[in-house]
Amino acid sequence: MNTDEKNLKVVESYFNHLSKGEMEKVGQLIADDVIWHQPGNHQASGTYKGKQELFPHLGKMMEITQGTLKLEPKHIMANGDLVSVIIQFSAQREGKSMSMAGVDLLKIQDSKIKEVWLFSEDQEAEDNFWGR
Repeated sequence: MNTDEKNLKVVESYFNHLSKGEMEKVGQLIADDVIWHQPGNHQASGTYKGKQELFPHLGKMMEITQGTLKLEPKHIMANGDLVSVIIQFSAQREGKSMSMAGVDLLKIQDSKIKEVWLFSEDQEAEDNFWGR
C-alpha cells in the first residue's frame, strides 16, 4: 500500500468514527501533539495544540450545538502526507442554523492526524453562527 492509500484510509476512518460518535477511536487516529487551526473570528476560532486543548474545544462545539454538528465528507484526496476533504457541514444552535461546504486539509504523519486546517465556504456566516 502506498503513502496516498495509507493516508486516505486514516482520514476515511477518522470521518467514519466521527460520524458514529466513536470519540475514543477518533482519538486513536489523532497525534498527541496535533495542531488544529480553527478559522474565523468567533468563540471557537484559534489554534489548538495537543489533544489536551483540542478535545475540550471539540466538546464545546458539540455542547453549543447540542450535538447537531455534522460533517459529511464528499471527496477525499491525497497527495503524500496531505489529505484534503471537501465536506458539507451543518449545525443548529439557539434557533439559528448553518449549512455550507468546506475543505479540511489534514497532514498525516506516522498514520496519525498531525495537523488540521479548516476552511469555510462562507467564513462570515460561520462567524455569525458561532457568535463572539
